[in-house]
Amino acid sequence: MKTLTIEAKSAEEAKREIAKTLRIAPDYMRFEVETKKGLLGIKKTYEVTGYVDADPVDIGRTTLETFFKNLDIEAEVSVNVNDNNDIEYRIDTDENPVMIGKAGKTLEAIQYYIRNLVNVFTEGHQMVLVDIGGYKANRKKQLEILATKTAKEVARTKVPVKLDPMNAYERRIIHTKLSEWRDVVTLSEGEKPNRYLVIKPKSS
Repeated sequence: MKTLTIEAKSAEEAKREIAKTLRIAPDYMRFEVETKKGLLGIKKTYEVTGYVDADPVDIGRTTLETFFKNLDIEAEVSVNVNDNNDIEYRIDTDENPVMIGKAGKTLEAIQYYIRNLVNVFTEGHQMVLVDIGGYKANRKKQLEILATKTAKEVARTKVPVKLDPMNAYERRIIHTKLSEWRDVVTLSEGEKPNRYLVIKPKSS
């Protein structure tokens, strides 16, 4: 749970500063206040500890539901949290192609926003995925097939293969798929936004 403690001349001042620092509205927090007396008990200060009092998973879900409602798009939003504590929002709408966008660009923008929002409420980095109409699930299967086919070719010919530029999520799928292969390795190269993977034969 994300927390912050601040000492100030007034409890309300401390609460405002905590909310501002954590970038979380006071409505999503609870506070504990301790009065501290100064020398001879004349000057008082207040030590306030703010705790995040909201479920990050629910925050992401309700934000997505509100987003589609405001666009007047019918949408069903479900959530899955796996064993690694990764959060995946699965969405089905009556406008899936539009919300996915060309090459998944609109979907990536939605995911970027939701991931940043959820991470405001969490301690450390939380992996957050958003999928619409099974687009990413299908893309994952395609990438795994590409990874296997390319790795077999590299292992046979001993010639490295450079793949098309991909985002970090897609590169990780291929890295993971080939991580236990004994005869090839995967390396990310290039600069954002054109980072790409190279599949190379493993040195003996």
